[in-house]
Amino acid sequence: MAEHRALCERAVDPLEIAAGLEEAGLGAEAAARCRHADLFSLAEELYARVPRRPTPPPTARDRQCGAAARATLTAAALAVLPCAAVAGLGARWPVLLAAAVPLALTPALTAEPPAGPVRPPFASPGAADELGAERSAQRGTGTRWRPAALAHGVGLAVLLLLPTAVAGGDRPLTVAMVLAAAVSAGSAERAARWYRQVGRGHLGAAATLAEFRARMRPVLPVAVALHLAVLTVLTFAALAVLTVVAPRPGPGHGGGLLHLAAERAGAVHWAAQGVLGLLLVLPLLLARCGRWTAAATGALAGPAAALALLGLGRSGPVAGLLGGGAVAVVLFGYACAVLGRAEAHR
Repeated sequence: MAEHRALCERAVDPLEIAAGLEEAGLGAEAAARCRHADLFSLAEELYARVPRRPTPPPTARDRQCGAAARATLTAAALAVLPCAAVAGLGARWPVLLAAAVPLALTPALTAEPPAGPVRPPFASPGAADELGAERSAQRGTGTRWRPAALAHGVGLAVLLLLPTAVAGGDRPLTVAMVLAAAVSAGSAERAARWYRQVGRGHLGAAATLAEFRARMRPVLPVAVALHLAVLTVLTFAALAVLTVVAPRPGPGHGGGLLHLAAERAGAVHWAAQGVLGLLLVLPLLLARCGRWTAAATGALAGPAAALALLGLGRSGPVAGLLGGGAVAVVLFGYACAVLGRAEAHR
């Protein structure tokens, strides 16, 4: 019993104990020394005398990982399916309106439940510091149905559906890149949750506000860079599939599939894809840290600025790229300024 207690505690029946004893090299002689006819009889006594060890409940970290994985898949599915429907059925207004509904509800459907408060070591009880516990609780990340969340979703729908709706020239290329960006919505969700998780960890570990800000300073660029890296891989994969399914007319240029996929999109397309990736992840980072109004404003301002410059300028897609890029730069600067504060991670 002492030597094989772990086996007996986790066994679901005597047969499992018998199999474990046999695997450990015990046989009929060992059973006879314990005054049993065979290993099965010995296993039955061990099973009866050793209490079962209860299965430990899932830890908070396990629950967080499971919730993050579900939210990642949900965000990717809610983004890619409407975009695929618009690509397949055409950019008619009824199709666009129907596809916009799940996209508009995505930020609310994937919102985090409110987490318990974290009191950092540098926060003295009753001190009126920048943590703003009550204000943070009112803005909490788990608030699902609110106008700002819906506005954020509307901005997401415009970001993803508009390029497919107004695509001209190489429409298959536009569709492939938009679908890659839609799948990366799951990556943006995961990056935002990771950023918030790291922020809460540093909030509990930092001894001073200055130390907390120093710890958080590189985390935002890393989260954004990870999302853009995933978007790059997904875009390259989409271009490779497009090259196989719908190759360019004319004689082949050689160099293999990877070379042809790399040549399928030009510098402007890749730059636009990067801007789209930033406009996906930055509002979501703000939203997951409680800045829903800023997230909604950024999500709506990106396509609005792109459309405004696209309509007024004469440089075609470059004008839209400049408009969206300007909004992305402002959003990144704002996120660096406000998400490094302790109150954003309460």
